[in-house]
Amino acid sequence: MPVPSPGGPLSGIRVLEITKVWAGPYAGKLLAHLGAEVIKVESATNLDEMRAYGGVDINAAPYFLSINQEILSVQVNMKTAEGLDLVRQMIARSDIVIDNIRPGAMERSHLGYDDLRKIKPDIIQCSIKMWGNEGPLGYQTGYAPCFASLSGLTALVGHEGETPKGMNIRYGDSTSGACAALACIAALHHRERTGEGQFIDLSAVESMTSLVGDSLFAYSVTGQVPQSDGNFHPEICPHGAYPCQMTGWISIAAATEEHWQALCRVLAADDLAADPRFATLALRLENRRALDAEIAELTAHQDAADLADQLRQAGVPAFKSMSSIDLCSDDYLWGRQAYRMVTDHRSGSRPIIGPSWRISPDGPNVARGAPLLGEHNDYVYRELLGLPQEQLDDLIARKVVD
Repeated sequence: MPVPSPGGPLSGIRVLEITKVWAGPYAGKLLAHLGAEVIKVESATNLDEMRAYGGVDINAAPYFLSINQEILSVQVNMKTAEGLDLVRQMIARSDIVIDNIRPGAMERSHLGYDDLRKIKPDIIQCSIKMWGNEGPLGYQTGYAPCFASLSGLTALVGHEGETPKGMNIRYGDSTSGACAALACIAALHHRERTGEGQFIDLSAVESMTSLVGDSLFAYSVTGQVPQSDGNFHPEICPHGAYPCQMTGWISIAAATEEHWQALCRVLAADDLAADPRFATLALRLENRRALDAEIAELTAHQDAADLADQLRQAGVPAFKSMSSIDLCSDDYLWGRQAYRMVTDHRSGSRPIIGPSWRISPDGPNVARGAPLLGEHNDYVYRELLGLPQEQLDDLIARKVVD
């Protein structure tokens, strides 16, 4: 049966995902959240690891549920010649193909860009690899911590004098996926103007390196290699996160002399304001460790949200450092529809992190949760490819569709 379109600016665009884990599926999710029909090619015998994480049923794995909303699932065994032929038929009916499987796997299956162009001349292929598809390291594969480490970002995360900390989120995957989605939209624009498809060779490491910013070239300008420096800012002081009651933290950035004086007033810290060590920005920067310790003592007994409100009312940039629990219960985010309620077969109605944009007048309706494995086999094979039911039954019996 036909799958209802969610609407949105990419309505009518079909994306075929030959992806696993996070980066490729994240790109597909963003395109789906813009209204594209995104079909994920899957197989029970070559399962996406995200369906297995958590040791639960493959249709209820929390990681998979979190990243695959509005995605359709079709089963096909790509290790068989018939399965690959079915994939080629899907490609012929698609606008974009996204892959992030192991380097060389698409080419070995005769699904490289030159092969895809023979199937559909204006196809757009986005290939996400750790090092891209070319160069001496193009054969290597890796995961998000590898991307962050190799990009130079991990070396900049942590406090002064400590070993690099890295991050406990899949920053490398989501960043690469977002860059891939952006490139796909640009390629669609190019195709609209010229009628030509494009091959997008996306390096996850380079995507992360682009986030390093001025630190990448700092040595050539200053002669110093950038190191991890916590919350230090060379032109703002105080600038950091300070402990509050319970496990709360507050982030404060006093960018001007007015901010500094207002901070001292709110904290009832006349002695701090009069301390000659902190009389000017230059002195505060010079004595910032002592200043941070003084402020931490003044904030430790206060409620983070209340103190942040007081400081903002006094004109000081300050906010509670939000935990995951804080974010899930934040009225502003719910009011902005940052969270959407979706429905799937196993969990009923549940919240997900929705699109971070609001599009008017034709924004997409994000309402479907992650798919069951092969949930849309009938739609893809019967509706899109036009296979008779007896042929589909035969393919299933012979595990070509598995």
